[in-house]
Amino acid sequence: MPDDLYTADILLWSDRQADLLRRLARGERVNDAIDWANVIEEVESVGRSELRTVESLLTRAMEHLLKLHGWPDGPAAKWRQEAFVFLIDARKAFAPSMRQAIDLHFLYQDARAVVTRMTYRRLPPRPAPERCPYTLDDLIVPRPGVADIDALLAHLAPGA
Repeated sequence: MPDDLYTADILLWSDRQADLLRRLARGERVNDAIDWANVIEEVESVGRSELRTVESLLTRAMEHLLKLHGWPDGPAAKWRQEAFVFLIDARKAFAPSMRQAIDLHFLYQDARAVVTRMTYRRLPPRPAPERCPYTLDDLIVPRPGVADIDALLAHLAPGA
């Protein structure tokens, strides 16, 4: 198999590698045909990609919570719904092993940086805590449809 197939046509490469791995699992001697270095890299990248998806969803959810806090007279229903959907999607994509890899404070800082640079009706947002007021358990609710947006907003209130 050409060494450059991985970079030239990733779909064809992945189809061929999957076929070779199936043949190997059936006992065929195809070890030499498998692009082991790239197979290993791709397997590792699957986990990283899933982690980045959850991190992105949590960041977007916190952005919308910060918008709700920052502009109480803004389009609250829209921001509330979006925060809720991002949290549901994060819960569905979350795996327990991600807990140790997610730096919620870092994600919150990203969300806060986005929102503090925004204006709504030419007004900056109300101040929000500098440090992340949430735990992962606050945001990753184990049951569908249970995320309490009001409770999450209360974490952003002064003195909370």
